[in-house]
Amino acid sequence: MFRLLSKESNIFSVPAYIGFLFLIFLSLNLLDFKSINVISTIITFTGISLGYFLFNTIALNRFSHLPLFLYTLFVAAFYDGTIDMGLSITFLTSSIVLLILTSQNDQLRKSSYMLVGALLAFTFLVFPPSWPMTVFVIFHIIGTSARVGLNLFRLLFGSILIVLCYFGLMYLIGYTTWDSSFFPFSISFEMPKSYDPLYFLIPIIVMILYALADHFKHYNEKSPISRYKYTFVLVFSLAQLITIIFYMGVQYEYLLLLALPTSIIISRMLLFLPKYWMQELGLWMVVFCLAAFKIAIFVHY
Repeated sequence: MFRLLSKESNIFSVPAYIGFLFLIFLSLNLLDFKSINVISTIITFTGISLGYFLFNTIALNRFSHLPLFLYTLFVAAFYDGTIDMGLSITFLTSSIVLLILTSQNDQLRKSSYMLVGALLAFTFLVFPPSWPMTVFVIFHIIGTSARVGLNLFRLLFGSILIVLCYFGLMYLIGYTTWDSSFFPFSISFEMPKSYDPLYFLIPIIVMILYALADHFKHYNEKSPISRYKYTFVLVFSLAQLITIIFYMGVQYEYLLLLALPTSIIISRMLLFLPKYWMQELGLWMVVFCLAAFKIAIFVHY
């Protein structure tokens, strides 16, 4: 199966995977159609679908089917058929922000920072745990922009416009009390009482750690473009990981935030393994771990 998935993808690959993703969403909601939130489901599906296009723009995986396949597996494992509206909007806006930041058009990126700021502010207002994404974008601007001050001002200006509109609207409809959830870490941090379903993901975590160790071991051998793109993925993963650690609890759909970067990291690791049997074994290990995690979720909840 690894040899089949490692082949170069074509123009029909992304629509095919999006169609398969639609079938997954439909099957997970089919038995309980009355209770689903149609709007949040559509927003989540759109945001996750945009993730397929990011593989080509980031271009770290030799344009193979493998990252697309792994991304679909992670979505199927972590999506349970119901999702919070704020989290669904986060998936959509983060995908749009990543599409802008990874665009090959320099002029588009430079002229879109105000839009990015507006998207980040809107996401924060509807889902306060998304604040690490803003930190990620700020570090990205500082590390890549030639005019840091100007682009940070554009980002801030776009955010201020949305915040002022929000406060004005809330004042008009009578909401004049401050919500403490807008302050990071205002929610008390409690460790989950049980990690049972997460234990099945340990082999995948080990693969990620191995991939990171191998990356830094051969860091000087990689091209500057490859190092930059991989660092971009790692910083984005760290931002999403902060949200998961502090706010997930037992809401395992938060793990969808890591579906994209994890797919890139693991598929890249598998492609560079020296032996074919290692590649095949690693791929099937991911499949079985995600299947076991999904079954454990159904058993416990």
